[in-house]
Amino acid sequence: MTKTEFRPRRSCLYMPGANTRALEKAKTLPADVVIFDLEDAVAPSVKEEAREQVAEAVKAGGYGPREVIIRINGLDTDWASDDLKMVKAVKPDGVLVPKVSRAQDIDGAAGIGVPVWAMIETPLAILNISAIAAAPNLSAMVMGTNDLAKDMQAKLRPGREAFVTALSMTVMAARTHGKIVIDGVFNAISDDAGLASECEQGREFGFDGKTVIHPDQLDAANRIFAPSRSALADARATIAALADAIAEREDEAD
Repeated sequence: MTKTEFRPRRSCLYMPGANTRALEKAKTLPADVVIFDLEDAVAPSVKEEAREQVAEAVKAGGYGPREVIIRINGLDTDWASDDLKMVKAVKPDGVLVPKVSRAQDIDGAAGIGVPVWAMIETPLAILNISAIAAAPNLSAMVMGTNDLAKDMQAKLRPGREAFVTALSMTVMAARTHGKIVIDGVFNAISDDAGLASECEQGREFGFDGKTVIHPDQLDAANRIFAPSRSALADARATIAALADAIAEREDEAD
């Protein structure tokens, strides 16, 4: 795993790479992670322009404690090679590879000097989820529930009944192999209650955080995926007990 393993990832905000105002605004938003998107959010006619803008934004910095991830175009596209060259040059905190369906699908992004994240958004990815999670070059998995729904010919309804198996299998694979795992987006920007409910569900499933598509969704993700006061109290008590045990052992050794 990487040195960023223990960073908070309660909220992971997608920002369109072609929108310079969005890239600048990301510096002020309370997101744990910002994902500069070169894939779905960018039209084919402006892919090169978006790549250059994202490169300049990452090189300029100013994102503070926010983790900066770049989602590249699919490794089977004409844009991927140049995307990877840019990522290798500017060194963001990670690269997010779309449409990962097999463990070997991430091999093309290995060796560029940054942690590799994988979009889990196809039925085949779910069937291969343990092998994907076990890939030594992988740091994190991100659910792509919209594309998964399309490929499954299923409906994304409240409660996400059609996706419970896929979500749970992904979390179990991530926990088995020590990888970060992030829940998919909630599409209804104005439905605050629906967002909160889905965040609660994601936390109950065991996700580390949630991807969001609008700054207004950050508060719910940050609040719900934050550890509770009781959990913090328990963690502090455990640390204190461990420190006491170590000190007692050292005193006995003296």
